Amino acid sequence: MTKLTLREKLAILSDAAKYDASCASSGGEKRDSRQGGIGSSGGSGICHAYTPDGRCISLLKILMTNFCIFDCAYCINRVSSNVERARFSVEEVVTLTLEFYRRNYIEGLFLSSGIIRSPDQTMADMVRIARTLRQVHGFKGYIHLKTIPDAQAELIREAGLWADRLSINVELPKDASVRKLAPEKRPETIRAAMAQVRLEGEAAQDRTHTGRKPRRFAPAGQSTQMIVGADGADDTAILACATRLYSGYNLRRVYYSAFSPIPDTSAALPLIRPPLLREHRLYQADWLLRHYGFTAEEIATGTEDGFLDLEVDPKTAWALKNRGLFPVDVNVAPRDMLLRVPGFGVRVVDRIVAARRHRALRVEDLARIGALTRKARPFVALPGWSPGGLTDSRDLRARFAPPAQQLQLL
Repeated sequence: MTKLTLREKLAILSDAAKYDASCASSGGEKRDSRQGGIGSSGGSGICHAYTPDGRCISLLKILMTNFCIFDCAYCINRVSSNVERARFSVEEVVTLTLEFYRRNYIEGLFLSSGIIRSPDQTMADMVRIARTLRQVHGFKGYIHLKTIPDAQAELIREAGLWADRLSINVELPKDASVRKLAPEKRPETIRAAMAQVRLEGEAAQDRTHTGRKPRRFAPAGQSTQMIVGADGADDTAILACATRLYSGYNLRRVYYSAFSPIPDTSAALPLIRPPLLREHRLYQADWLLRHYGFTAEEIATGTEDGFLDLEVDPKTAWALKNRGLFPVDVNVAPRDMLLRVPGFGVRVVDRIVAARRHRALRVEDLARIGALTRKARPFVALPGWSPGGLTDSRDLRARFAPPAQQLQLL
């Protein structure tokens, strides 16, 4: 077998890492090297990754190895998959991170890995990489480790001492799907590891009886990734799972990763839904959960057979199914109701609330404030504007849906 060069390994393992979605760094601890060390870590904004052709580099996003002893049906790197394999040593990852930083290519490291030999062995190597960067080289850039839930609790604990963020993949929205499609993984083990990360993080915020603060533990918190489309879970089930994860494990973010299964031609084919568009709608719905006060049950009222509308965004779909709540009087409605108006974002609503304290707003003021008035008009009332029968018109949905396109025959 021909020995791969470092450049060849990088091409293989950076490409393999593209399936790991959770690499945002917002919420991290701010550090710089003016008092010694190398690198710096901004508090937010690092969300890109290294690609083999050099585009959009901000994090060096790689797998330590794409060898794996597990056989998860939805994973391209599963043991039964016929892909080109490569493996970095601990020293190679450390060298790459430092050299890429010195060339101003990156601001941090996102490191994941397939399972080689055992979960403990793999996790120990990842921890050693982070520890070497921090202790030996004084690296103060951002580090995100994809944690292996089957690893010993002591290894997960140490990982949080060196990394800014830890993430543990919940894999799929239903336990039964995990057991079926990822037979070596156990949902209970995944949740136990996520609970440990939450508890360790909370403990790191408390001072001891002497007033000393314990060592930081993953100050940017934890995130998770959920595969969408590998099983039969609909969008309502996915959002319900996300709600439980946010409340149960204090997650910073749930990332959704589109998957296109190969259809079983011997069975009736399910409704084909474009995976990337479905992923996009889930991110929009997730935003409503985290920033707009919606519940998963409320968003579900805007779905069809449990799936989000692919032609209009989730907030508009909800508004169309709940027209009895509209039009909203912009000058008196509470903030939580304004957040439910299509075309109003969080910043727009805050500006409306601040501006209406001084005078009554008119429809022309909304555009100056930044609202999308075309979307908002059917759902709001202001001096000089009333939607009349527009709110209840039959063709209202068609105003927001994209125009039909002629399919190409050839």
